[in-house]
Amino acid sequence: MADKKKTGKKFDIRTLTMVLVLIILWVAFTASTGGNFITTRNLSNLIRQAAFTGIMGVGMTLVIVTGGIDLSAGMVMGFVGCIMAACQVWFGLPTIATIAIGLVLGAVIGLIEGGLIAYTGIAPFIVTLGAQLIFRGGMLAVTGGQTVAPFQESYKFWGTAYVLPLWGWVIAVIACVAMLGIELNKRRAKKKYNSLQETMGEMIVRWLIFCALVLVAVYILNSFKGIPIPVLVMAIVVVIFTFVSQKTTFGRSVYAIGGNISAARYAGINVKKNLTVVYCLNGFLCAVAGVIYTARLNGGTAQAANGNYELDAIAAAVIGGTSMTGGVGKVAGAILGAVIMMSIDNGMSMMNLDAYWQFIVKGLILMAAVWFDTQTQKKGK
Repeated sequence: MADKKKTGKKFDIRTLTMVLVLIILWVAFTASTGGNFITTRNLSNLIRQAAFTGIMGVGMTLVIVTGGIDLSAGMVMGFVGCIMAACQVWFGLPTIATIAIGLVLGAVIGLIEGGLIAYTGIAPFIVTLGAQLIFRGGMLAVTGGQTVAPFQESYKFWGTAYVLPLWGWVIAVIACVAMLGIELNKRRAKKKYNSLQETMGEMIVRWLIFCALVLVAVYILNSFKGIPIPVLVMAIVVVIFTFVSQKTTFGRSVYAIGGNISAARYAGINVKKNLTVVYCLNGFLCAVAGVIYTARLNGGTAQAANGNYELDAIAAAVIGGTSMTGGVGKVAGAILGAVIMMSIDNGMSMMNLDAYWQFIVKGLILMAAVWFDTQTQKKGK
């Protein structure tokens, strides 16, 4: 029990550190851009840009928690996007059918990658590196190096539309009420098993902080046009996969595999099956990100191969608290990491700095996050 407490504490400290980094970045960019960075329009665009990276980061979190890695995520996202563009632009398929094909294709790709890793023993690095090259070529083969466009309006909805402000407030209230229910259920469960250490006052303060953050976020987004649909999709993904990772047998098995794969086998966990499912879910989320990415661009393009999106997803997961050694990490942390990554891109672009500075700063923050993880692990031993 003591080890779990330490792990939770370390993660909280790391999360707080990353939040402080985000605040420092926002203050610096606001000062450097004459206040333009902190405008509601820019913050809305920033969070919308972070959505598809955050969704990919959620899948990457599960992969890294198992002790694996996926270097093909960005190429899978781009390849699936090109296939969906071909389905709708060239073959005239309706939006529902187009998206369904893309989601199934992403899941199948992940299933194949996971199967190779789990059942052949080939290292995740090699399997996903090979897949990265395959799907990089696949994008060029499908598009011929050209942009396949335009999409139907119903497809573009998923990347460009907004929730009406009134519904934004309704969603905020539902989120706050749901969080209160979750906190009370947690408290009852801990009390039942005599493991309750937190006072009611501490729980209420934490809940009020959550509510304040949600309401401020909705106010900012509503001050522009409303909650962007990609952000709403990202929030739904986070809620679902947080539940899956924390409240299901499968989720607990994923953490057990990453913590100690031999012990997981001795405990009766079907390691091969669970690893395959993790990569299948990761492929599915890459396809979800592909829908948002192509809908926002209004086209499928092989230029996605130049985006290094898989590296952004890995960085988002690690910066958000996922340990590269496996067994530690939370789905919601990937969203924090994605916002940090997109803040760097957005802020430095507004400052008209050369692109290489974005890579340098991202690299430094990523190395700092990994260093922090290794140091806290040493202290915990």
